[in-house]
Amino acid sequence: MTYPTGTAARLIEVALAEVGTVEEGDNLTKYGKFMKADGLPWCGSFVNWCADQSGVKIPSMVSTALGANRMKDLGRWITDKPQVGDLCFMDFPHDGIDRISHIGIVAKVGTSSVLCIEGNTSGTGDQRNGGMVMIKQRYIGKEIVGFARARLVAYSGELPTVEIPDEAPKKGKKKK
Repeated sequence: MTYPTGTAARLIEVALAEVGTVEEGDNLTKYGKFMKADGLPWCGSFVNWCADQSGVKIPSMVSTALGANRMKDLGRWITDKPQVGDLCFMDFPHDGIDRISHIGIVAKVGTSSVLCIEGNTSGTGDQRNGGMVMIKQRYIGKEIVGFARARLVAYSGELPTVEIPDEAPKKGKKKK
């Protein structure tokens, strides 16, 4: 099924189709090529690519900290009550980088957590430069710093089903 262009459902559909993609070298991906940032950490490039493919307009998220600040400047920043299609900004405690350093797309909202589709993360390794597209559970009040609400086309139909897979993607699985 293809959901309507510009909707949260279409954004999630596009991102879901990328789950399992693994970078083809140190931070080398089609997402980085798209943003002319190949070779750089690519979580933000992944989000921009998904937004572009789904017809959602957002500022550059190549630098997640600058992207968050831009969304704050636009009045699109929220700290609670996330919705499907929001951008989720993270800072991982104890990783030595004390700032927003990762981004994902909110695909499902729980009571104290969200499921995000994220680029450049990993199962148990580096969460902000891990090399693959995955569905991750992230916790409000822990690693999540805040959310940004993209301007989405209203849509009241059903959303794509998003669950954490039973097992991590196989190493070496590549999508082009």
